[in-house]
Amino acid sequence: MSTGIALVTGATGHLGANLVRRLLAEGEQVRVMMRAGRDNGALDGLDVERVVADLRNGEAVSAAVCGCARIYHCAALVSTIDGNAAHKREVFDTNVRGTIHVLQAAKNHGIDKVVVSGSLSATGYEPERSSHEDMPFYPFDRHLPYGFTKHLTEHECLKAHANGLNVVVATSCAIIGPHDYVPSRMGRVLIDYAHGSLRAYIPGGFEFVSGYDIAEGHILAMRHGRSGQKYIFSTAYASVDDLMALFQEVTRRPLPRFRLPPMLMAALAEVADKTWFRTFPNLPRRFTPGAVRLLQMRRRADHVKAKQELGYQPTELSKAVREAYEDFVRRGLIVPVK
Repeated sequence: MSTGIALVTGATGHLGANLVRRLLAEGEQVRVMMRAGRDNGALDGLDVERVVADLRNGEAVSAAVCGCARIYHCAALVSTIDGNAAHKREVFDTNVRGTIHVLQAAKNHGIDKVVVSGSLSATGYEPERSSHEDMPFYPFDRHLPYGFTKHLTEHECLKAHANGLNVVVATSCAIIGPHDYVPSRMGRVLIDYAHGSLRAYIPGGFEFVSGYDIAEGHILAMRHGRSGQKYIFSTAYASVDDLMALFQEVTRRPLPRFRLPPMLMAALAEVADKTWFRTFPNLPRRFTPGAVRLLQMRRRADHVKAKQELGYQPTELSKAVREAYEDFVRRGLIVPVK
């Protein structure tokens, strides 16, 4: 058990909620930073110190950091839409300026170490190759504001490292697992599947990480990660067909009737983005051009560095899916088939 207080930002998110529970199980003192007016049900019943602060407010962040020994900066505005100028500004201010505020406060208050949550979308991609930590981010691809800001966040971490702060980036893939209180995009897909309302899906694939594994990865990065380094944490690559089979197994529901052609869905998503959603550019939606594009990349990740340097050992994706399903049932978000 580490001594001193661990601050967790983004504690109500999927990653943060799993990480806070792991830290508490290991006997850590945990302070969480929350935004006012948000649903904080993910923290109900947990023995944590709560501080209300907005990442975009540097003074409030400094006050939240004061008195802590280490920081897990998990908070970010996740989005799969391009959005309008106001949306882009909010994503930038939250993800980039917010991280700058955390890193500055850590430096000013003499924090021992900071682990910043990264995203696979900020890691370089080459077809037919697994993405790894040294693969450069190509800025001229068609990136969403979220992915681009997470790349800029990594740049800020390197600047802070150069200025003497002990900071590590823990890169996450798409998370599946329990304590998904928002719920996440993948969590909503599982809920819809369990209720028989997922009529169709599109083939594709992505690299996934279990809630347990990504929390473990952050703890390992805090304990053993080298400052200025980035570590990718994943559990397994899965095609959408693989996921549907896992969902079928845990829910005992039949597969969706339609497996739609990816090119058709990509075209429809582009048309919707330029017509209906031009009037409502920030409205959340299931299939966006960005989401379809990510699935069609069939992107894989290499976590060898985390295994070799940190002792990371991934678990099983099927276990994560079952735990996610059982947690949704426990919370009443899924009514199981009788």
